[in-house]
Order: sequence, then C-alpha cells, then structure tokens
Amino acid sequence: MKPQGKQDMMKLVLTEPLSAVFARYPVSTDFFQNLRLPELDRSKPLMQALEGADEDILAEFGVDGEKILAELIEFLEVFGGRQDGELKVSSITVVGGRDKSGADELGAWTVSVGETVSIVGPTGSGKSRLLGDIECLADRDTPTGRRVLIDGIQPTAEMRFELEGRLVAQLSQNMNFVMDLTVREFLEMHAGSRLARDVEDTIHRCFESANRLAGEKFCWDTKVTQLSGGQSRALMIADTAHMSASPVVLIDEIENAGIDRRQAVDLLAREEKIVLISTHDPLLALSADKRIILRNGGVVNIIETGEEEKRCLHEIERLDATLGRLRSSLRQGEEIKLDDVLLP
Repeated sequence: MKPQGKQDMMKLVLTEPLSAVFARYPVSTDFFQNLRLPELDRSKPLMQALEGADEDILAEFGVDGEKILAELIEFLEVFGGRQDGELKVSSITVVGGRDKSGADELGAWTVSVGETVSIVGPTGSGKSRLLGDIECLADRDTPTGRRVLIDGIQPTAEMRFELEGRLVAQLSQNMNFVMDLTVREFLEMHAGSRLARDVEDTIHRCFESANRLAGEKFCWDTKVTQLSGGQSRALMIADTAHMSASPVVLIDEIENAGIDRRQAVDLLAREEKIVLISTHDPLLALSADKRIILRNGGVVNIIETGEEEKRCLHEIERLDATLGRLRSSLRQGEEIKLDDVLLP
C-alpha cells in the first residue's frame, strides 16, 4: 500500500471515521492505547470522537484535541508503514552531542536499512554509551546530549514510550538461558509469541542458520541451558534475524562469541536490519559499510570502507580461517605443526 503524504493523512483523520483510520493505519491503535483512550467512538472522525473523551485523562496527559491531532499525524508519518505488528523504519540518524570534556563531537550521521556500521575506539571511548543512546532514542537527555531521529523525524515522548523494546534488538556479550526448554520448544515459543505466519518454516530457518553460525552443531532436542556461549549467541542471532520485528540490531563485541562473525553480520543485513556493531575485531570493522570512530566519549570521524581496505579484508579472512582451523585441531586434541600455522 502506497504511503500517504502529510496532507492526505490530515484529511483522512479529520474527515473519515476513526474506524477508517485504524483500518488504514493499524499502528494508530497503539497511539490511543498509550493515551488511555481506546474506547473512542470509532464511527466518528477524531475531533468529534474526542468530544466524548474523559476530560480527566486529557488533563492528566496535558493534551487537547489540537495537540492530539498534531501528535497523531507526526506518529503516522514515522510509523504509518507498520503492518501486522512490524516496524517499518528506513533509517536512523544520530545528531552529535558532546564528548567527556564537553567539546562538540562530529555532526549528524545516518544509517539506513541493509547497512552495517562498526563502532570502534579504545576501551572507555564511549562505544557502549553510543549504543545505549540509540537504544533509548536519546533526545538530548543522556550524558552525551545526543539526539536520535527515526526516518529524519524526532520522536515525541509518546512515540519513545510506544517504541520501548520494539525498535531495537540488542545482543550483549553474555547470554544465559534460565528456562529448561529444548531448542525446538524455545523456537516454537518465540515464533508463536511473535505471531509468525508459518511457524514450522520459521523455526527451521532459525535452526539451520544458527547451526551454520555456531562453531559446534547442536540438535533440536538439545536443552537451551546446555548450549555453549557460542551456540547460545548463534541461536539468538538467528532468532533476531528471522523472527524479531525490531528493525535496528545493536551488537556489543561479537568477536568472542565462538561463531562465524562475518556470516552473522551478513545474515542480519540481508534481513533488512540496520546493524551497528561495537568491536575491536579488524575483520568485523572492515566488513562494515563504514565505521564510527570514538575517542574520549565522542564521535571524531566516520570512515567509509574503501577498496584498499576491502583487499586487506581478504587477507584478514585468510588469517581468520587459519586460526579457525587451529582452534578446531586443538578441540580435537591434535598436535599443532608448523605447516598448520603457515598460510595457504
């Protein structure tokens, strides 16, 4: 369905009954739920329906009809493409704030769907803080003073609340399962809770992807509490790629996870995710479309991955493959010989 412009949205909301607005934009029901106004008369246009709204609720939120109209139109401009519980986001923009000394950091930069961005810098340079700012949709209200825009638009406070836990999927360094389920049971539970259209096909794609990523294979009936750290991370990356509706994926230091790192990033990018990775790993850093350089808590540079760095990446991948074979030999209890170490 072709997206409507702002004037078309305004005309629809002002002249058509709310039932038509909800039919055209299912996500608009969330907007009214957050204002505790789910029982408006759907047979009337917005302004007439609001005449019967509870005045105490309107006063509690500090809104009137004109303000609700303006915020609803702004909400639909950002999320009007969302259908069946999915968030349709094309890009996020980070507007620069300040570093730890109070100096201005680099200005605004944008990441679009399908792009992968690495975040690099010394320990303590602010990589995790940047990921945190993106996760909470910072609005000059964090220590860095950054602002995060969605598709070029600044989310209102209501939008930030509505998006909590939906816009961003974050994969941390340590992942521990507490439910004693098998891998199949875990995937079936997630597919069901996320309303997957074809549960069986979805869980098979997740299972196969996870086993391709993991250094060691696992089975359908393996208990998730028995998975190694690498297997757990592989399972959650596959789950995020194939089932999560969150359009933005934040990854914090995936290099120590014991998985195929390059393939993991490629999988997420193919699934139309915006991927940002905090890393010290040259393979991951150069695999990204561009990398954000941090120093003293602020962004100081953005580097596009050029042709020479792509050639370097090819050599790094050869080194990484050699290290992978050595790790495998050690796991099998084999002795390491000089020929095993020399690059092919």
